[in-house]
Amino acid sequence: METLAPDHIAAFRAVLAELSPEDAAAVEAIAPFAARDAAAAAPHWNFDLPGHAAEAALQAHFGDGLTDAHRRALVAFWALELPGRAAAEDLPPEVHALYPEWTGRMAAFLAEAAEPYDPDFWAKDVRLSLALSVPGARTQMIDLTSPLGAGQVLRHAREGWGWSSVVDYARAQAWRPWLEVHTESRELSDFNEAGWDRAWATAAEILKRRPHMAGMLGSSWFYDPPLEEISPRLAYLRVNPLKHGAFMVHQGPDEIHTQRAAASSPTRRALIEAGEYTARSWIVAWPRAALIRWADARRQAAA
Repeated sequence: METLAPDHIAAFRAVLAELSPEDAAAVEAIAPFAARDAAAAAPHWNFDLPGHAAEAALQAHFGDGLTDAHRRALVAFWALELPGRAAAEDLPPEVHALYPEWTGRMAAFLAEAAEPYDPDFWAKDVRLSLALSVPGARTQMIDLTSPLGAGQVLRHAREGWGWSSVVDYARAQAWRPWLEVHTESRELSDFNEAGWDRAWATAAEILKRRPHMAGMLGSSWFYDPPLEEISPRLAYLRVNPLKHGAFMVHQGPDEIHTQRAAASSPTRRALIEAGEYTARSWIVAWPRAALIRWADARRQAAA
């Protein structure tokens, strides 16, 4: 299946054509170096770092003249090169089947030229166009490399959240790189149990081609255990992986988790405002062997 449809290619070229010939040439000249710096930043735990690297490369050339049109043009230029990058990553058919929809959405978003370019969307578009993150389902994208540091796991234990995760970390050889799942808020149709199952299953297929990797993890407030009672419709996000071999690592409260937990639920917002609930972020880490075993059983059951 084609990563880019002909109309996607035309749309990306049209985004580049919005710049003056001089600025378009500058973006194309910057693109390889910005891609190098973004890729070098990608293995860090901070999802946004590749976007920061791309921003720095543009800023160095355009200075105060930098606009969102330049940002969109850089993403469009990289998107035109995406088929080659995706092929080089040796991705499974489950990922390639999703690319036409994802690249089509990206093309439509860039053509719309909404300003300002939301920082989260910029971070996601940089990663997707450079194949640093790949489609996992309609709503979920998967980073191809992310760390899970021993320090986080030891802090989890020392702060009284339990020592079993330390054992799980060692068994999974979790110092190796992980895949990591993220939600694409511009398309939430797969934010449901079936969609998340598809994303985890896609990760399993990627892991089969990457034996050096430890598994896949997610990091969010919506893995917080109290939500099983406060927001039971979200319980599957945590419970399903845990039933099949995942383990959890506590990260802690933060204002961004509070904002996100309160944004879509009057119930959670009321509890937070009353001081009866503090949103906490957790990591769910699903080791490769357990995840692949679950995914294979899921496929067999569906056959």
